[in-house]
Amino acid sequence: MITRRQLLASLAAAAWAPIGRSASTVPARSGRKIHLFSKHLQWLDYDAMAETAAAIGFDGIDLTVRPGGHVSPEHVTRDLPRAIAAIRGAGLVADRITTAIVDPDDPETDRILGVAADQGIRISRLGWLKYDRVRPLPSQIEDHRLQMEQLAQLHERRGLHGAYQNHAGTGVGAAVWDAWLITRELDPRWLGIRYDIRHAVAEGSRSWELGLRLVARHIRSLDIKDFRWVETKPGEWGVESVPLGDGAVPFADYFRILERRQVEGDMTLHFEYPLGGADKGKTRLSVPAADVLAAMRRDLHYLRRMQR
Repeated sequence: MITRRQLLASLAAAAWAPIGRSASTVPARSGRKIHLFSKHLQWLDYDAMAETAAAIGFDGIDLTVRPGGHVSPEHVTRDLPRAIAAIRGAGLVADRITTAIVDPDDPETDRILGVAADQGIRISRLGWLKYDRVRPLPSQIEDHRLQMEQLAQLHERRGLHGAYQNHAGTGVGAAVWDAWLITRELDPRWLGIRYDIRHAVAEGSRSWELGLRLVARHIRSLDIKDFRWVETKPGEWGVESVPLGDGAVPFADYFRILERRQVEGDMTLHFEYPLGGADKGKTRLSVPAADVLAAMRRDLHYLRRMQR
């Protein structure tokens, strides 16, 4: 872990780093609140994490409560209150967590939700569901729909909203329409969609807006990141995470559509491009902390500017 003296020096250095996108300071807060995904500060303890996010200019923190996260599920009773106290003590919003929850019958599921509810958490992002490569998709979708129904009941009992994220690849929700199929009959107060524009564009190219229209009523929170297409080797293409504004996500169009469709929800900002291990949730950095914090500040600046 980085020392407090090193952290203060890094924050000072990051504050003087050039933004590189038209202005030198983070624009005033307006529009949706922006939460920092705590995965990218897992090289800091709770107090330092909260102080750092506040110093950079975030409104809140989306806390990882999952294996390898800031709070381990087996220690949630002890550690979640500590983490929440640190976040709120720094003047930030602490109303959402990111979990690996997918099994409504796992005793750990209700225990995590219970502690979260007691701490004033409102939104719990779920884990990801997978498709079996052999079974017919329609029967699997029905199974997952029933699974979501049970999870919705658990969240309702605790007064929480469960959010299922669309994620690029071949898992449940990658196409977005299947995320709608497993949540469309549920009350979105208790379970809905965590919409991720990066993953939606990666899978939907120009048709992502159709998926957004389909799930708009079920969205209560948003994940923000960017990517570009790269040739990984001759004839093969893949995605590469990049800073906001450097990739394929049409943020200006996206925010206009969100407003037009009256989509609800604050945002969680991710940093998945190379940042010395911070991008992977590492507990030690391989680059100067000031470089990581400057990158976070630049993306936050861009996101606030796009909301104006």
